[in-house]
Amino acid sequence: MSASALASHFNSWLHHPGIPALPSQLAVGWSGGADSTALLLALKFAGYDVVAWHVDHGWRASSSDEAKVLAERAAEWDIPFVTASVKAAVENNREAEARRGRFTQFLQWSQESGVTTLCLAHHADDQAETVCMRLLQGAGAGGCRGMQRERFFKGLRIVRPLLHVAGPELRRALQAGGFAWFEDPSNRDMSIWRNSIRFQLFPRLQQAGVEPVELFLRWQRQAERLTRQLDADADLLLNRDGSSELSSEGAALLWRPWAASSPAVRARVLQRMMVATMGAGKTPGRRHIELVEQWTSRSGRGGLDLSGCRLQRKRAYLHLLPTCSECAR
Repeated sequence: MSASALASHFNSWLHHPGIPALPSQLAVGWSGGADSTALLLALKFAGYDVVAWHVDHGWRASSSDEAKVLAERAAEWDIPFVTASVKAAVENNREAEARRGRFTQFLQWSQESGVTTLCLAHHADDQAETVCMRLLQGAGAGGCRGMQRERFFKGLRIVRPLLHVAGPELRRALQAGGFAWFEDPSNRDMSIWRNSIRFQLFPRLQQAGVEPVELFLRWQRQAERLTRQLDADADLLLNRDGSSELSSEGAALLWRPWAASSPAVRARVLQRMMVATMGAGKTPGRRHIELVEQWTSRSGRGGLDLSGCRLQRKRAYLHLLPTCSECAR
């Protein structure tokens, strides 16, 4: 494939109506794998002023050597390269700990450099796997929306421009351009749930005549539609007669409209109340939602303690209050 044809192919990924507008200067979280390499080069070919942010988790002895190779490749492509080592995870869920460490480092680089938009290379296959995992975990419509195109992490804007692109297409483009990438051995670790879905469950579905990526992306679109409707119903409940209050000091709304709403709307409103009171990322789990439903059916008698907050009914109002200073924003 010629350079111009490759550039046109890369550009086609970035001309999609669902992608938020991108600034001229941005960063890419670059692991050195195929997906993030394809995104890095696509943005570079499209004329963006892009910098590669690489976090070395030290999960294998070769990782420091790989970082050196990535620095050489970035220099060859005229892309600024920044790297840092993050202490290897020791928790049982090392992926979650590594993610926390990675985003903490990304935020630090953003504050130091002034680059406020970070692009990540999750693609359509990743999205389908995420929806599948969340369905198996019992998530509701909000969780089954999967990864969002755009979100914010403490002021750092995070964009996923490739959620509409199939994973194999990224690799084919790199092969056509003669670009190398690293294969992470942990991608074949079947103790990681995502890998078992990717390499065991999805192939079995295909053998049974079901296309898993298409199936779970269809679920994702349905979850998006349902969540928009739930949000609209939650807005009506929270904005009713101007009687509601959402703040870090606590949340309050009229009891009767709450009790008359559907369980799905109540769960969505409860999530909004928790986020307003305790900060982004705070959300009720299934056990808490079930407890709230039981408590509501008893007309809110007595209070109900949840994680870091307490629900209670005071005459005509439902209140949610933080129960510790660490939990409140």
